[in-house]
Amino acid sequence: SLGALGCDLEPGTIAASDPKILEKLKLCPALTGAQQDAVNALLLSGATAYGDPSGWDLRTLQDLGPLVLALNQTTLSLVAEAAREDFRRSIAAASISQGHSQREESPLVLRALAAAAAAARARPERSADRCPSEPVTASNIDDTVPFLAPEQLDLCLSSRVLIENLEAVLDQPISTEAYQVLKKKVDEVFPSGIPEEQLRRLGTLSRLYTGQEISEWEVTSSDTLSALLDPSGGQWDDSQVQQLLSRYLALGGSLTGPLLQEIGGRRLCNLQEEQIQRIPAAAIGTAGQLNISACSQAKKEQLYGKAREAFASLASTPGPYYCRIRPYLGGAPAEDLKDLANAGVAINMDLETFLTLNPEELQKLSVTDVKNLLGENLPELKKAEQEPPVVSWVQQQSQRELDCVLGIGLQGGRPEPTGTARPAGPTTPVTVTSLASGTSMVTSPVPITPASATSPVPTTPTSVTSPVTTTPASVT
Repeated sequence: SLGALGCDLEPGTIAASDPKILEKLKLCPALTGAQQDAVNALLLSGATAYGDPSGWDLRTLQDLGPLVLALNQTTLSLVAEAAREDFRRSIAAASISQGHSQREESPLVLRALAAAAAAARARPERSADRCPSEPVTASNIDDTVPFLAPEQLDLCLSSRVLIENLEAVLDQPISTEAYQVLKKKVDEVFPSGIPEEQLRRLGTLSRLYTGQEISEWEVTSSDTLSALLDPSGGQWDDSQVQQLLSRYLALGGSLTGPLLQEIGGRRLCNLQEEQIQRIPAAAIGTAGQLNISACSQAKKEQLYGKAREAFASLASTPGPYYCRIRPYLGGAPAEDLKDLANAGVAINMDLETFLTLNPEELQKLSVTDVKNLLGENLPELKKAEQEPPVVSWVQQQSQRELDCVLGIGLQGGRPEPTGTARPAGPTTPVTVTSLASGTSMVTSPVPITPASATSPVPTTPTSVTSPVTTTPASVT
């Protein structure tokens, strides 16, 4: 019932508790040294589900799970050597398939097992400046490198053996400190700079180099760049990738579609505009789906121009063309968006893509344009009506159009103009008799509203043009 509070129990409480508490302690992110001593006391009692350590086998050690990290030399020395060796091999094999970040705990267990074996053999101590164990050779890398502390690795692994067997050494589960030892040895072998054929082999080790050091690498081949970017070597910092790409381009390298895939859209956005300008349109065409949402607007427009050129052959088939150019539409001008909207084929633009459109260009789209672009996804626009680009666009549209054309309940459009004059009522010609000659004439029609239609037409002199002559022809 204590749950996570069990991880805070005092060592004395752990030792006095039911042995089943060990299963709860497996869930703790870390145990203090005193808590680990209490765990060992419980295990040494032989009263746990695991039995006496002298009877443990590979399965028992695996069942202990995270508690293996708490085992001290006293407990491990009681475990049969064959069981320890089987367990060591299982850990080494599993760590090779793990990512770099998952290997940090493996060296701890392996070194503990090695220490237990060394204690059992009781080897005599050697000089501090000599390898305290068997030197590393090409044939015993698996059996030595994982068990050596960084300072021992420095003494027992020669630079020659390292360079000749670099991939095999880097495949071992070793700590970050041990990687630093390997880097130092590599740099000692190549004081004037690492040759390009050796750069391809660095793997995880390459991630330890600073941007300044990377700026001096001879990276001229796309194969070298691809090998360095291989994700199996671990994560690069963005600044390192930026420096690596800048160096490659400065030495005349060209970015291909596969390289762009390995770089990724986010890091592509870190390139300078003049560097993006050098990317061939054909590379964009074979780079697959790149997420360039992190790019500046200017860079989005650059990449859109290259994508438009790359996919020009598909322009007559709106569906396939949209699928390929979709990631780059954040840089599209309104004219091109209108062409997509009026292509005669529903492209059903998803809302995520719609929201990445250039806000300035979005304002130039009509209500019908937006309806045609979104197609069956139009109802989704209602969910995004509070997004700034949508709010700005809605405010530019007629509310009547939003209601009649979209019909999804968007509010905030421009209202209809107020104060419009009422339509004029029916007009009737008025016959006026000239006061001077008594001749009748028809004047311009005078509007008559329904309310005044029954009133007699005024015939006083004030409502007609003053007569000038007495001839009918002159009265106009």
